[in-house]
Amino acid sequence: MRPRKSLRHSRRRASEQAVNGRLVRAATLLLVLPVLVLAFTITTPEPLPAPALPPSFDGTSATELAIELARDFPDREPGTAGANGATGWVQERLALYGLPVAEDAWDETIPGLGNVRLRNLVSVIPGASSDAILFLAHRDNIGSGPGTNDNASGTAALIELERGYGRLGTLAGRPKPEHTLIFLSSDGGAFGGFGAERFASASPLRDNVRAVVSLDALAGAAMPRLEIAGLTPHSPAPALARTTDVRLTEQLGVPAERPGWLVQLVDLGMPFGYGEQAPFLGREISALRLTTAGDGGGSAVTDTTEYLDRARFVKVGLAAESILASLDGGIELAGGTAGYVYLGSRIIRGWAVEFVLVIALAPFLIGVLDLFARSRRERLPLAGAWRALRVRLGVWLWAGLVIGAGALAGTFPRGSPLPPPPNSPAVTQWPVDGIVIVGLVAAFGWWRAHRILAPGAAPVAAEVLAGYAVSLLALGAIAIATALINPYALLFVLPSLYTWLWLPRVGVRSGWARDCLYGLGLTGIALAVVGVGTQLELGLNTPLYLLSLATLGIISWPTVLILIAWAAVASQLGALATGRYAPLEARRPLGGGIVRASEREETDARARRENVWPPGNPDE
Repeated sequence: MRPRKSLRHSRRRASEQAVNGRLVRAATLLLVLPVLVLAFTITTPEPLPAPALPPSFDGTSATELAIELARDFPDREPGTAGANGATGWVQERLALYGLPVAEDAWDETIPGLGNVRLRNLVSVIPGASSDAILFLAHRDNIGSGPGTNDNASGTAALIELERGYGRLGTLAGRPKPEHTLIFLSSDGGAFGGFGAERFASASPLRDNVRAVVSLDALAGAAMPRLEIAGLTPHSPAPALARTTDVRLTEQLGVPAERPGWLVQLVDLGMPFGYGEQAPFLGREISALRLTTAGDGGGSAVTDTTEYLDRARFVKVGLAAESILASLDGGIELAGGTAGYVYLGSRIIRGWAVEFVLVIALAPFLIGVLDLFARSRRERLPLAGAWRALRVRLGVWLWAGLVIGAGALAGTFPRGSPLPPPPNSPAVTQWPVDGIVIVGLVAAFGWWRAHRILAPGAAPVAAEVLAGYAVSLLALGAIAIATALINPYALLFVLPSLYTWLWLPRVGVRSGWARDCLYGLGLTGIALAVVGVGTQLELGLNTPLYLLSLATLGIISWPTVLILIAWAAVASQLGALATGRYAPLEARRPLGGGIVRASEREETDARARRENVWPPGNPDE
């Protein structure tokens, strides 16, 4: 019985030497408080009061305007004669009602189109207060079809809303609004929202804007949807979203669709928001987009007059007018931005979500620091693991530099403040030869590193455990950096923390357990990739689209560096999990403490060869 007892004792000691499971499980009790705080922050925001008068949106007139614009100017791609003709057409229609129109023209470089001339048309209805409400709709399209729904319908609805405040052509003018009303017919919206970005960054009226509603493709067959993602982790004010939802429900009988809570978390963790609401949310101006079209661009074949849903267009138009009237009566409650997660009619405060995600790091960090401290105390060969990780980091840095050089050479788009639409030529027409060259040059760096890191002999248990300790400590540092940049992005990191933490404990078990744990650690990054690809209907173009977000600067360079570091750690842990890891021995000592460290490593190596580990204390 004594040998069995000794065997159980040695197995327990080896398991505890890897990761102290009891310590990690006890540390999870720290999550109780933030979860309770999150639960108590769930509230139901109240909508703004309904307008005193029923809406008078003329659906027949708006439908005729949409059909006329699509028929007369089917190609409204920015910079073309059709785009100029559509600009003049909108100016003529607004002049019929005596509405003042100011034109803002500028040159813009659009990925896939080059340098083009864009024009915004701005109408201002002065109110009793200088606080402004902005309604906008882009009038351009991608040029592959008439764009009757996207976005002649939004332009027609915008004109119809403006007509109620005109001085000519109406039997009785409306009373002066309580707040200043701004109507923007933007250009470049079909290519990411360049007109909205221009207004949000350069218009002298932008500082007075408190709430923004974008009218985008209002006459499609799908149910109306609210888009609330921005270029920063901010959401529109709950009063604006709730009011829009209630006014639409009054007309349609069912609430508008909205991204699910998981999609909202992905958008907050990786804020690349697509659409004309995104530039305003990026500047902390409360904004949302009302649409019936998908972000994937749809098919130009079905975006014609025959597929126009006239009944739905009328109802959405009536709802838009009611939203405008409600905002005019209580815009003070609809301004400002913060992070929110919408659950039907309820909301979760974003700071509470951040609190939970940050505290969720504590059990992992406690377990890893304990592992690393014991590894130092037992003199595991950590230096070789650090050197191996440094080589892998160099490989991924090399790949990042190659991709950056490819962007300078024109392989990937650059120089745009907005993400490109999924049907943009910059996304659909990739230069295959350039991508092949970039791939070959990046593969050369991997080949060189592979020759350095190739294991000459199977590592002993102490070297494997040292590799895990170093990799997990680096992973913890990456998680802390992620929390400092954007706590919501921890959603993508946490799966790798709490699955890869247990890899050392299954190191002596079957290979399938290690493979499953390692694969589960990749689910966070997979969630981001699948979320973006599904939202924009990118399919196999998703990886290249994400690369373009990095080269354009939509994904910031600190975030790119964190991704590179995470990829290096994932590579080393993958090598450990598959048995292809080997520590990298020092080639040449540099003197001083490094010489002594090298001598100690040689002593430890001799002890490993003699099957004595950990080496005893020379003083004993």
